[in-house]
Amino acid sequence: MWTGNIISRLALGLFAALLVLIASGSWFTVDQGERGVVLRNGAFVRVAEPGLGFKIPLLETVIDISIRTHKRVYKNLASYSKDIQLATLQIAVNSRVDASRVREVYERFGSDYDARILDPAVQGESKIVFGKFNAKEAIESRSRLALETEKAIREAVKDTGLLIDSIQIENIDFSKEFERSIEARMQAEVEVAKLQQNLEREKVQADIARTQARGRADALRAEAQARADATKLQGDAEAAAIRARADALKQNVNLVELIKAEKWNGVLPTTMLPGSATPFINIK
Repeated sequence: MWTGNIISRLALGLFAALLVLIASGSWFTVDQGERGVVLRNGAFVRVAEPGLGFKIPLLETVIDISIRTHKRVYKNLASYSKDIQLATLQIAVNSRVDASRVREVYERFGSDYDARILDPAVQGESKIVFGKFNAKEAIESRSRLALETEKAIREAVKDTGLLIDSIQIENIDFSKEFERSIEARMQAEVEVAKLQQNLEREKVQADIARTQARGRADALRAEAQARADATKLQGDAEAAAIRARADALKQNVNLVELIKAEKWNGVLPTTMLPGSATPFINIK
């Protein structure tokens, strides 16, 4: 009698515990920024939105898929430049799962989608893009290198349901020997640029000196020309005056005698030439 009661109570306790276990396993919660992939015996059933959800105990399970942006850093990515220089890259990728394609991402790639989608794309495309730049270009045009790398990775994952928010090339390391050669080359370029600048300055100074000398020469020529023109004008004026006076004397003979009289001081010459007239002024 007592044995039957004990068995009944144990069975009732086990049943109650089973009910509690089933009840507690029937509910689940999905955090904001996540989606829940509900599976029944491993087969996809639905995508659960954030909040409280119900599932069939023992038959259904829920896999949480984050749709938040998360950062994944790739270190020590070995790549060769166009001019066969070995470099080690560090690239940071900010990505997220497209909320409208959670089922597709899980069915195709499972919950480890970063390793199956992003890792091959970053490792492969970064090498291809870096190989299009020589080492000097990779250093001097780093922003263009980053843009082309981001474009290539976006293209590689565009049909996977994974979205790329941003990509940064955080570091590029070349061999120590190559870095020293780059530094020496840059110093040489600086020296060449300085010499060219000095040469240009000397050219400008020489042009200024030539312009000043030309200006002084032009001023001297102008001054000499002015003096020559003045002398010529003066000579022309004197010649014209002489011609005018000669013409006047030709036209008036008595004017010559008048001028002689004006010039005579009234003293007769003490020495007379044979046959000469005295006085030499014709008085009529």
